[in-house]
Amino acid sequence: MKRYNKLIFVDDDDNSRAPMAKIIMKSKFLLGPMEIESRGLVVLFPEPMNQKAEAVLISNGYSVSEHTARQLMQQDIGDDVLVLTMEDGQKEKIWENYENARNVYTLTEYIRLRGELAPLYGEPLKEYGKCYEILEKLLDGLVVQLNEEELLSD
Repeated sequence: MKRYNKLIFVDDDDNSRAPMAKIIMKSKFLLGPMEIESRGLVVLFPEPMNQKAEAVLISNGYSVSEHTARQLMQQDIGDDVLVLTMEDGQKEKIWENYENARNVYTLTEYIRLRGELAPLYGEPLKEYGKCYEILEKLLDGLVVQLNEEELLSD
């Protein structure tokens, strides 16, 4: 049985790191079908992706479709949903505020690494580029992890 049918990247506001991860991840090869989304913990209104994040993705060859920040909701949480946060504090907030939040990890923790992805708010474009490079490497590791889990579930 397939372990996860959906992957949700979660950030504070769903306008930079999480949507970058979502867009990059959608270009990766997974053995099984998986819905890939992003959400925020505090989304006060539906805003577009940060222009610096968008610029970095475009400059690296990604097609950036319309993205609108969305709040993580209780109905997003489920046994077949993997939730990956950018920071430990975000993971803890999900555990505290959402029922049955079992499959919640930081991105680095899930692929057995340490550390967090630093917040980008107010940072120059160069930092968004560094974040992109880190995400590419982490997501390559995530693909390996998810594909191994897919093979073991057969």
